[in-house]
Amino acid sequence: MKESIRKIWQSKLTESALAVVHRAESLCGGMRGLLFFFTLFLSVAFYSCKYAEPNLDNEKLSQKAKDSLTYLYKYHYTLNTNLEVSSDTVELAQLPFKGKYIAVHKGDRVVVAEFMIQPSDTVDSVWVKVAHDQDVQGWIHESKVVRHFVPVDSISQFMYLFSNTHVAYSLVLVAFVLAIYLFRVYRKKKLMVVYFNDINSVYPLMLCFLLAFSATVYESMQLFAPETWQHYYFNPSLSPFNVPLILSIFVLSVWFFIIVLLASLDDLFHQLSFSAAFFYLIGLGACCIFCYFFFILATSFYVGYLFLLAFFYILVKKINGRMTYKYRCGKCGALMKEKGECPSCGAINQ
Repeated sequence: MKESIRKIWQSKLTESALAVVHRAESLCGGMRGLLFFFTLFLSVAFYSCKYAEPNLDNEKLSQKAKDSLTYLYKYHYTLNTNLEVSSDTVELAQLPFKGKYIAVHKGDRVVVAEFMIQPSDTVDSVWVKVAHDQDVQGWIHESKVVRHFVPVDSISQFMYLFSNTHVAYSLVLVAFVLAIYLFRVYRKKKLMVVYFNDINSVYPLMLCFLLAFSATVYESMQLFAPETWQHYYFNPSLSPFNVPLILSIFVLSVWFFIIVLLASLDDLFHQLSFSAAFFYLIGLGACCIFCYFFFILATSFYVGYLFLLAFFYILVKKINGRMTYKYRCGKCGALMKEKGECPSCGAINQ
């Protein structure tokens, strides 16, 4: 009797072990396929990651226009570009007088007036003349412009603010505090939380994935195509057209994020009460902040791509799981796998 029971248990354990092995093999096979297509996708995206060089052969262009286009391509800004001082104080050299400077302060707006090449300068041979007004104007090394000035365009201002180190640390700290608070409340009151105790919708998890994807593309540009990002920083656009492919992907991911955010809010307030939806939104915001900074940090160490693939696999499983819901409750509209009692409101559906 004992021997037969032992054999039965051995056979069951063997079946379970084989099932685990098959599951692991299928998972590895799926991940290998995802890794191949993702690598191919990145290769194509970064193959055309630079802005096109301007055509200066047109005889109708004046020499000033050609110079302006050349400056735009080389330095990413050109004559008459409006900038704002981002540092506390910036000293402008009063050339040709040596040792004479005039200061502009944080918040002052200047315009690029002229470029000058000084081959004998060992620090930086390119000088840029900026003017605040008729009385306050001077020269500064071109390499210092990016560090001390920011474009006045609202999109550039947002990118500067969001990439600011102090703001990043503050957001991470806020997300950490919110995550601890929600975890404690979740254990006491069983609140709805993204993925773990989620609402009946794929949009919140998709929202986190899109932010993770945007962060990965952004950090990839910082690593492999910094000049392309700097050009976009000085010449931003919300259109995914007429920009390099990698920037087009980034802008499209931002637009998809906004669309999915609206869809998430619609699903959220249809399924939860206002108070439950409020706490869910706090948790969703904390998850989004965590995903953004985690994938920026992970991508800087070149492992963010593997985490993104794993995230994509989880998202696909979530979508496939939701597709098994064939019915919808006639009373509350909740999705159901089969007819009968609704798990949300208890109504009987024939």
